[in-house]
Amino acid sequence: MAALATLHCLTGCAIGEVLGMVIGTALGWHNVPTMVLAIVLAFVFGYSLTLRGLRRGGVAWRDGVKLALAADTVSIVVMEIMDNATVIAIPGAMDAGLADALFWGSLAISLVVAFVVTTPVNKWLIGRGKGHAVVHGLH
Repeated sequence: MAALATLHCLTGCAIGEVLGMVIGTALGWHNVPTMVLAIVLAFVFGYSLTLRGLRRGGVAWRDGVKLALAADTVSIVVMEIMDNATVIAIPGAMDAGLADALFWGSLAISLVVAFVVTTPVNKWLIGRGKGHAVVHGLH
């Protein structure tokens, strides 16, 4: 269950993270605004995927937002810390362009690292009835 919860979270985070990095890089933004955009979009997409499932399950909008925040915040925070720290740690990754294999490779590696580190965090949360366990039966 922890791996599935992490994969679910990673899907939203990856969409936002990659989109933010692509937009910032394509527009020639500096590293900090590009990363801020990527992080904001990762949270937006991460929460949105959970909220979408909750809404499909009949949960009211306001309750769905509260549940998504409770279910995903810790997971997304850990994922974003690991994801961005990994990209920063890879020499030249922050300066790579969209046509560079380093750009795409560093993003792929960062998402794998984020998944590996966040899965035990989600297992710990679920074991305590927190995180994804809060919404498991609702979507």
